[in-house]
Amino acid sequence: MNGVIRKTKKLKRFLPVSDRQWAKFDLLRTLVRRDLEARYKGSILGNLWPLVNQLSQLLIYIYVFSVVLKVKLSLQGLPDNSFTFGLWIFAGLLPWISFVGGLTQASGSVVSQPNLVKKVVFPLALLPLVPVLSAFIESAFGLIALIFFVALMTHTLHATLALLPLVWLTQLLLTAGLGYLTAGLTVFLRDIPQTLGLVLNIWFYMTPIIYPASSIPETFRSWVFWLNPIAAIAEVYRDIILVGEIKHWSEWGVASAMSVIMLYCGFTVYKRLRPAFADVL
Repeated sequence: MNGVIRKTKKLKRFLPVSDRQWAKFDLLRTLVRRDLEARYKGSILGNLWPLVNQLSQLLIYIYVFSVVLKVKLSLQGLPDNSFTFGLWIFAGLLPWISFVGGLTQASGSVVSQPNLVKKVVFPLALLPLVPVLSAFIESAFGLIALIFFVALMTHTLHATLALLPLVWLTQLLLTAGLGYLTAGLTVFLRDIPQTLGLVLNIWFYMTPIIYPASSIPETFRSWVFWLNPIAAIAEVYRDIILVGEIKHWSEWGVASAMSVIMLYCGFTVYKRLRPAFADVL
């Protein structure tokens, strides 16, 4: 993880950014690195814990839906067995895990750092971004494992993998936007994290992650994709990694537009509330 973060230093020569903007980016990089180091400091497995946690969920879902419920799924280019269904679930879980982990921690990022909030020179806009990026980097372990298993079964790497950075951008914008919104509101309404947990539980089962979208009544299926950007992101993950063909271009486009709007609205609310953070904390 740290190696990936350190390599971002080399990007400066290719990016048209000012020294002040780069200083903020460098500070953000340092904060993300420290956050990742603090999470697993002293543990034996260290930064491998995210992969262990994600793979354990994969095995649980394979057992429940493939062994107990005997659910099967047929995908283009993949064998029709329980392992395929497990990979299908895992592909949908990856963006969800990253989204929930980043958003949940971002909601408390301001109230958990009162010392930084009260420093006049500290750029408070960075606080919600730290857990969002940390969760995203952690999910990279699971993503690499997924791509490896798919390549092992199909003996090929789909060319659509080149589109992954664009899907990541949609996912990051959505998570950051909601992170800014909840982080700002939590300073004044301490019930936000608990409410968020309830909302995310409902959101999870309203998103076709552990069940195929085809099982949703056709009347409501289009609404699920148009109004739920995570549903579109999860399906595009599956298209890119498992199928090798994008079948949800329109849904992805709408999700991207919603993510940009959410980032703008979330950051605007956060920016307007920011002057009162120090007084409340």
